[in-house]
Amino acid sequence: MSPFKGLIRQEEQESAPRTAIRHDWETSEIVDLLEAPLFDLLDEARTIHRRHHADGQVQLASLLSIKTGACPEDCKYCPQSAHYAKKTGLERESLLDVEDVLSKAALARNAGATRFCMGAAWRQVKDGPEFDKVLDMVRGVRALEMEACVTLGMVTKEQADRLADAGLTAYNHNLDTSPEFYNEIITTRTYDDRLDTIANVRNAGVEVCSGGIIGMGESIEDRARLLQELATLDPHPDSVPINALVPVPGTPLENLPRVEPLELVRMVATARVMMPTSFVRLSAGRECLNREAQILCFLAGANSIFYGEKLLTTANNDAADDRALIEEAGLRIKPACDS
Repeated sequence: MSPFKGLIRQEEQESAPRTAIRHDWETSEIVDLLEAPLFDLLDEARTIHRRHHADGQVQLASLLSIKTGACPEDCKYCPQSAHYAKKTGLERESLLDVEDVLSKAALARNAGATRFCMGAAWRQVKDGPEFDKVLDMVRGVRALEMEACVTLGMVTKEQADRLADAGLTAYNHNLDTSPEFYNEIITTRTYDDRLDTIANVRNAGVEVCSGGIIGMGESIEDRARLLQELATLDPHPDSVPINALVPVPGTPLENLPRVEPLELVRMVATARVMMPTSFVRLSAGRECLNREAQILCFLAGANSIFYGEKLLTTANNDAADDRALIEEAGLRIKPACDS
């Protein structure tokens, strides 16, 4: 049976209604999508993408590590974990000053970024002077007429409300992988902890940015379950980052092979089919894709990228090259939202 039964087909009239938003995907359906003939999957993803994102815009998001290293979590992919610091050699850095962060945000804005994301290597937010500084950073980024996003670990309802009051646009909190494979990667935080933070953020009126990582030794079923968990959220995450593992020397996953480009394309396309209105963000691992593979990801439904030379502590593509690629693909840069 075709995995596309009941979905919009390419040959249907342009006046066809928008794809129904679903939150009831079965794992077997998603596996069928991930393993479908590539051209069929791309046709379906492209059709759905054009139904919901006909403007051809790409969101440029710049990411800055505002507090680096010494994280108490044991995420096996992450060089910022204190558990692996002796092997990775990554040294702890204190929280950056507000003025320093805002100067970098201004540089990112001038380079074309419309969203500025700030990441702190914390397990959870603690009330006090450091959190107050983060709130000032959010206010400052919004004053630059940019969207503001943070990833700070777990947050309570009250902290989420304070972030919302400061003007935060979005909160990133990835699920990383499937519930079944999760304990193979992380043991210091539960899957439910992550879902609770997502609920707190959403209830505060802040956009949810949540995705995962492929290439950590998971199965196709695990990838399907990750997407199923994301698509079960109601509403779907506003942004869905799709990451390919960057094997960092000194981390437990350092010897895993790089993800094949077409696996990333399939993940992007399946995410687009399942979550039609979300921004699907091509994230970590993109620097290993050639121009053709990146364009194929855009064709598959990616409409957001991290923009700038570094993603927290790993390398990223050159900003000028990104702008040239977007222009050559006939796409255009999304302006910042007003809210």
